[in-house]
Amino acid sequence: MTGQRRRPLIAVTLGDPAGIGPEVVVKALAAAAKRRSRRPYIPVVIGSAAVVQNAVDLAQLKLHVRPIEAVGHAEGHPGVLDVLEMQNLDLKRAPPGRASAAAGAACMEWATKAAQLCLDRHVAAMVTAPINKQATRMGGFEDVGHQELLQRLSGAQDVATMLLTPGLRVVHLTTHRSLRRACEAVTRPHIVAKLRLTDGCFREWGFAHPRIAVAALNPHASDGSTIGDEEAREIEPAVAEAKKLGIDARGPYPADSVFNRAIAGEFDVVLALYHDQGHIPIKVHDFHHSASVNLGLPFLRTSVDHGTAYDIAWKGVADATSMEAALDLAVSLVTKGKLP
Repeated sequence: MTGQRRRPLIAVTLGDPAGIGPEVVVKALAAAAKRRSRRPYIPVVIGSAAVVQNAVDLAQLKLHVRPIEAVGHAEGHPGVLDVLEMQNLDLKRAPPGRASAAAGAACMEWATKAAQLCLDRHVAAMVTAPINKQATRMGGFEDVGHQELLQRLSGAQDVATMLLTPGLRVVHLTTHRSLRRACEAVTRPHIVAKLRLTDGCFREWGFAHPRIAVAALNPHASDGSTIGDEEAREIEPAVAEAKKLGIDARGPYPADSVFNRAIAGEFDVVLALYHDQGHIPIKVHDFHHSASVNLGLPFLRTSVDHGTAYDIAWKGVADATSMEAALDLAVSLVTKGKLP
């Protein structure tokens, strides 16, 4: 076995081929190659070699696209993009910049393949470019997003999404739910389960005593139950139960101040209770360098922290910084076992 082969393989999916995913993937991989003369990993793009070639041409990159039939054939040579050719996309049926059944089905099949490669231990991690939920539904997939697809495929019981950007980490109690349904999920058992999951993952990543702040649901943490009672009824008892389990959980703290306190270094991570409560502070603090990682899956998956951006797709102007962050995050967790 050569020294190159000992490098871990990381699967990189293209996301929706009608969106900015292919462009940010090739730009990020090209940027990573420039930063280091030899990568500590071998990237394998999962998808369509034709789409990758189009993205390389669009970005005017000097990269050779090399279709392969199995991930074991990836070589990781400088200036070469190894692409596991899935042969499941007719580009004529997936016009750029809009949702289509062909694009939706293809990108979910690419993610499914990457997940199976992870489960079979043929790759060390998967990194995903963005998908569009309308397109994936059109393509016949009922999963709301990547996390739901990967949870179903792996059989994982409890999963969570963590967004992170330099100086701030946020785990989400819920993600792809309406606000009404998200509020219904703010229960003591659910919060305790997410605190246990978060604490366990952070300990695996080298945090001896993870400090976890819990955001409140209501304004001013309900002001003594004068603005809602979820804090007293569900969140405070959950924090107390977590403390009895040896978890350094704190709160609930008003959501309009807890994230600033985390940025200042008071907490290692914040548990947000619904999608926008956690996404907004991350993206306001440092949108371009943000990425996500799933907690609770039996394999490592990181992702960009943005969507398909159909409005700018295939115009050559997409910013690949978030994809670079997602790649760096995966590499750090695979090679060092720690958050960057």
